[in-house]
Formats: sequence, C-alpha cells, structure tokens
Amino acid sequence: MRLHFFTVNDIEAYRKTYRNNPSVEKIFNEAHPQTIEELDQAFFFRLAKNSLDVSDGIFESKIYGDTGIDGLRLDFNFGLRLDVPEGNFRVKVSDFDTGEIFFDKYISGGRLISVEQYFIRWHVEIFLDDRKIFSHTFNPEGQAVAVMIRTDALGDMLALLPYVEEFRKVYRCEVRLLLEENLRELVSKLYPEIKLLDQIDFQTYATYYPTMMTGNAINWPVDTRRMSMTRIGGILLGINHLPQKNSFKPTAPPVTDEPYVCIGIHARNARKSWHWPNGWDIVVDYLKSLGYRVFCIDKNAEENNDGFNVRKPEGAEDFTGNRPLLERANMLSHAEFFIGLSSGLSWLAYTVDCPVVMICGFSQDWCEFYTPYRVANRKVCNGCLNDVRTVFFSQCVCPFHEKTPRELECQKKISPRMVINAIERLIVDRKLTPPALRRNSF
Repeated sequence: MRLHFFTVNDIEAYRKTYRNNPSVEKIFNEAHPQTIEELDQAFFFRLAKNSLDVSDGIFESKIYGDTGIDGLRLDFNFGLRLDVPEGNFRVKVSDFDTGEIFFDKYISGGRLISVEQYFIRWHVEIFLDDRKIFSHTFNPEGQAVAVMIRTDALGDMLALLPYVEEFRKVYRCEVRLLLEENLRELVSKLYPEIKLLDQIDFQTYATYYPTMMTGNAINWPVDTRRMSMTRIGGILLGINHLPQKNSFKPTAPPVTDEPYVCIGIHARNARKSWHWPNGWDIVVDYLKSLGYRVFCIDKNAEENNDGFNVRKPEGAEDFTGNRPLLERANMLSHAEFFIGLSSGLSWLAYTVDCPVVMICGFSQDWCEFYTPYRVANRKVCNGCLNDVRTVFFSQCVCPFHEKTPRELECQKKISPRMVINAIERLIVDRKLTPPALRRNSF
C-alpha cells in the first residue's frame, strides 16, 4: 500500500528539524530518497512511528469507515486516514472551524495519513473529475472513540484523564480507554462510565494518543513547556474549558483511627527530590511533635539515581511497597494532608481531595495543579522544566549548573522552615486541630 503523509504544521518547520537529525542518515541508507518529497515521506513515517510508539501495522490496518463509494474509506484512528482508489480523485482536507486548507491535491490510489494526531475538526472533500462526490466533517457524536494513554507515569495519566471523561460528555460518544494494567482499578473507580480496553483494534471512529511531551514536539499543537499540565489534555482533545473535578469516595476505612499525615519523598528521578540535608527528618519530627502519625507511602523506601541517595526518614512509619493504587488513594483520602514533590503521589492526593504541600522549585507554580501550599525558593535558579531554552529531562541532571556548586539549587535551597510554614498555613486554613493540641485542651 502506498502511504502519503501530509502535515497540518508548516512543512518547512519539519524540514528544519530533520536537516540536522542523525536519523536522517539512516533514512537515506534504508529508503534511498531521490527527492525532498521522498525524504519528507520517509521522515514522517519514522516520526509518526517513534513519537507514538506504535507498530507498523497501524499504517496498513483496515479502515472500516465506509463512505458509500467503492474503495474510498475514511477514519480518524491515526489522525486522519483516507483510502483513495485508483482514479482522477482530488482530495481536499481542511479545518472545519478555521477553513485552513492542509491538503489539496490529486491522488490515484494509496492511503493519506496526517502527521499530527491531536484533535482537529477535520473537513474532507473528495472530487472525481472535478465533481464533488463526498464530504465529511469530523463528528464523534454517537460514535466509539478509543484513547490510548501509553504512559505509566501516574501524574501524567491523572492530568490527562479528566479531559478523556470530558470528551465523552461534550461529544456524547462512547469512550474506550487503553492504559497500563496497574492503573485500571483506580481509573475504573474514578471514571466508571469509561470502558477499559485490552487492546486497540482500530474499528472505532477515532483514536487519540495523548501524552505529556517535554519540549517542543513539532507534531504537537503547542510547546508543552509553556503550559500547565492541567491544560495539555484539553489542547490535545479539543476541550477548551477546565473539566469539573471528579469526586472520590473511599472504598476502604482508614488504616488507623488516629490522625495521620502521608509523605512521598520520591519522584520519577532524584533530581525532582528535595535535597536539603536531613530536611525530611526535620519535617517528620515536627509533625510528630504535633501528635500526627507519619506514613511514608512511596513505592520504595530508598532509591539511588541521578547521583543521589534518597531514603525514608527514620521517624516515618514504613508503608512503602508496590501496593495497588486504589489502596494508596484510600489512604490519602483519609489523611489530614499529604507532603510530597511534583510526583504521581501528589497528583493522586489532589485527585482524591487530600490537601497537598508540594515541595518543588524546578517547575513554575502554574505547571502542575494548583495548591496554595507549594514550597519553592524563587530567589535561586528555578523553573527550568518550563524554560524553552532547555529540556529538563535530558541526560544532564541540572540543565544550567551541572557539576557546579549551584547544581539543583532549586531543590537544595528549600529549607525545612519554608515547608513547616506551609504546613502551619494549611492547618489554619483547613481548621485542623493537631492531636497534641487536642490532648492538651481542657
């Protein structure tokens, strides 16, 4: 089958990207392109395959959308996919909302595929011998739509999910979701109306592949470094408002009748951790002086990466382990509050309405969900996750000051006093009475 990729973005932006891309040499060796257009097609094939981590089969899998015209089939399971039979066919693809034309050429045989995979209200017109024979405007109402979330990053998934649910409501369609096995039980509890899939079969009207990209991916609509994680899902799925926050009802009683606080000292890598010497021990001692039990609920009690060793504070009770996420959600739902990082556990606490003290200086205050108890030192180098001059998740630990005394100062120069100040504000705002004060009251 002859494939033909077309782009929504300016094709010159792609050409500037692959000019200095080391994979282009491999493309030359494998595909032997003779023209710039042939190089475009080979590059787009590799870009689409690698960026979405899909098998080659998606490009050739059957299109079930019947147009009523023999050999002409249309669906939106990998962006826009259109099979065109042999003949003098002119295909015009545009944005229904803006009228912008993305593709307008004659095709005889083959499959047309869009490079960009995010939400666009596609408008397709087909002409045969200059006579319009078919038109269709993207409309998922009443249709089955699949969503494939290919990450096991808990925070990313929880940031995207509200928009998956909102897509179902706004477009009144049946949403089918494919995600990692360890996330399924929690998601079923949070969003019972979403049907979970075991695999994608492309027999749906459309399929989306939302994920969190760090940096400027040219086949995305925005540079995600400039956006809050709470809005990226909306950009990718065509939702222009913030979804209503879902409610969580615990499925299990508290692990204890005594008031407790949960902490999470780890994130996906140690560069996101809090690195004030003995900072966690100081905060845990403070919480225990207030009479709280303190539960460490990380997956691991100790982790070593990025050149750092981060271990559970001695005073915290050990609730670490590879436990079901629903169990973690229940623990957080019953906790007085949670203290953590820019991590999946903080997103989980936020999702189940547990107040969050977030210790984080490497991103800007607007990057994650809003909490009034965010702790960051903005007097030092900070916020590089959202700095378009660099990519935070590159091979270096600190984009601007690696191997200098200022390395990761955004995470090292947050003092325990700053964290305790946030805890004290939370206690006052939430009208909490620490256990030690309850025992001493008359």
